[in-house]
Amino acid sequence: MRLVECVPNFSEGRDHALIEAITAAISQVDGVTLLDVDPGPATNRTVVTFAGDIAAVEEAAFRGIERAADLIDMRIHHGEHPRMGATDVCPFVPLEGATMQDCVDLARRVAARVGEDLGIPAYLYGEAASTPERRSLADVRRGEYEGLADRDDAPDFGPGGFNARSGATAIGARSFLIAYNVNLNTRDRSAANEIAATLRESGRVKKDESGRTVRDTAGAAVRVPGKFTELRGVGWYIEEYGRAQVSFNLTNPSVTQLHAVFDAACDEAARLGLRVTGSEIVGLVPRDSMLEAADHYLHARGATTGIPEAERMHIAAMSLGLSDVAPFDPSQKVIEYRYRGTPSGLVAMPVLAFADSLSAGTPTPGGGSTAALVAALSASLSSMVAALTFGKTQAPEMEAAGRKAQELKDWFLQAVDRDTASFKMLMAAFRIPRADPTRPAAITAATIGATIVPLEVLESCADALRLALQVAAGGNLSAVTDAGVAGLCALAAAEGVSLNVRVNLSPLSGYDELKERRAAALETCRSLAAEVAAMVESRLPT
Repeated sequence: MRLVECVPNFSEGRDHALIEAITAAISQVDGVTLLDVDPGPATNRTVVTFAGDIAAVEEAAFRGIERAADLIDMRIHHGEHPRMGATDVCPFVPLEGATMQDCVDLARRVAARVGEDLGIPAYLYGEAASTPERRSLADVRRGEYEGLADRDDAPDFGPGGFNARSGATAIGARSFLIAYNVNLNTRDRSAANEIAATLRESGRVKKDESGRTVRDTAGAAVRVPGKFTELRGVGWYIEEYGRAQVSFNLTNPSVTQLHAVFDAACDEAARLGLRVTGSEIVGLVPRDSMLEAADHYLHARGATTGIPEAERMHIAAMSLGLSDVAPFDPSQKVIEYRYRGTPSGLVAMPVLAFADSLSAGTPTPGGGSTAALVAALSASLSSMVAALTFGKTQAPEMEAAGRKAQELKDWFLQAVDRDTASFKMLMAAFRIPRADPTRPAAITAATIGATIVPLEVLESCADALRLALQVAAGGNLSAVTDAGVAGLCALAAAEGVSLNVRVNLSPLSGYDELKERRAAALETCRSLAAEVAAMVESRLPT
C-alpha cells in the first residue's frame, strides 16, 4: 500500500457543528482514517489530519474541500491566521510506500477537480508548484483573501475571476512537517529565542561591533544563517507549563533530523547556563523519525539496534524526554501506528490464550498459523544471539543480523493471522451452495490463496535458517545452543507449512510452478538446517 497523509486547513475554528460536517465528509470515504482535528478559535481555523491509500485520500480531500465550500462564507470570515479561502491550504505528504511524485500527481488531480468541478481557483505550491515562484506557500498566499480580486496571476486550475464566497485554495505536496517544542528550565523567552536563532535556517540579523544592523548594498539586513537547513524556530513562554520553549518546525525531517535538533538545543542551552528538561511533539510524528532517533542514541552508547521496534520507540521517547510536559503514547502520536491501529487477532493474544484457542477443537487457528509462529520464534532467537554477541564484540555483521531477524520476526507474526484469514476464506467458498455456478471458481481461487501464505512462509524459513547459521557460526559460544534451537524451529516451521502447501494443491490440476517452488524451498531449508546442526555440533564442548 502507498500511504499518504493529507492536512487540509479550513477557515473555521469556532463552529463545531460546521467542523464536524466537514470532517464527516472526509471520514466517510472508505480507506481513510481521520487522525486529528485541531480547531483554533483565535485563528478561526481548523487543521485536519487524515491518511490512507492514494485513491481514498484523493476522494476524501475533494469531498472535504467541497463541503467547506458549501458551508464557509469567506465574506464574513475573520481570524488571526493568514488565509485565502474556505479551504486555505491542502498539502499531501508521502508516508510508507508513497513517493513525493505520487503526492505531486495527487495534488494536481485534486486541484484540477477543485477548479473544474467546484469553480474555485486552485494554486499549486510546494513540490507540486508549476513555477519556482509558487513553491513557497507564503508567496502563493500573498495578499490573502482580501487581495484575490486584484491578483493578476492566473491560478493553475479554475476560473481566473474572484470567487467571493469560497476564495481560493493552495494545493500542494511537501515532506512531513514535524511541529516540535524543546522545553527549557527557565521562564525567559529571550533565552529560547536565542537558541532558536542559532539553530533555525534563517538564523539571525547580523550586527556590527556597536550593535547596529549590518545591511547590504541594497539596504537589506544581512542575516547570519543558523546551523540547520529545513528548520524554522522561535522562542516563547507557555504559562500552562511554567517554562519557556523553543518551538521548531522541521520542514523536511529526512534532511534535518529530530534527534539532531534536540542534541543541538541541549548544547546551546548548556552554553547559556540552562538545561533542556525534555521536548514535546505537537500533533503527529513519522515512525522513521522516531526510529532514527532511537538508533542514534543506541549507537551513542554502543548498543545494538537489532531489538524490537517497540523498545526502539521507548528508547527514542525516553532519550528525547517526550513525556516531560504530557505523557507520550506512540500508539497515539506516531502517524503510522494511528493509521494501522493497535495489533489485534491471534498475534495480540497472550501465549496461554493462543494455546487455549489452538486446542479448542475449531479449524482455526491451525497448523499453518502455528508454523508461522514457530518461525517467528526462530527469528527471535537469532536476534537474541546477535544482540548478545554485539554487546561483547561490537561486530557490525551481528547488528545487521539482528535487524534482519527483527524484520523477519515481524513478517512471520503477520503471517500467523494471514494464514488463518486465508483458511477462513476457503471455508467460506465451500459454503457457497453447490447449485451456484460461481462455486468452483471461488473454491479454486480461495484454495490458491490458502496455498500462497504457507508457501511464502516456507520460502522465508530459508532466510530464518540463514540467520540461524550466521549466529551459530559467529555468535557467542555461550549462546550457540540458542542458535541451534532457532535452526530447529525454522526447520519445523518449514516442514509444517510444506505439508499445508501439498494438501492444498492436491485437488488442483496444474499449478506446477507452485509445486516446484515448494519442493525447491523445502530442499533449501533441509540443507540449511543440516548446516546449522553441524555448526552447532562443531562448537559444542566435547
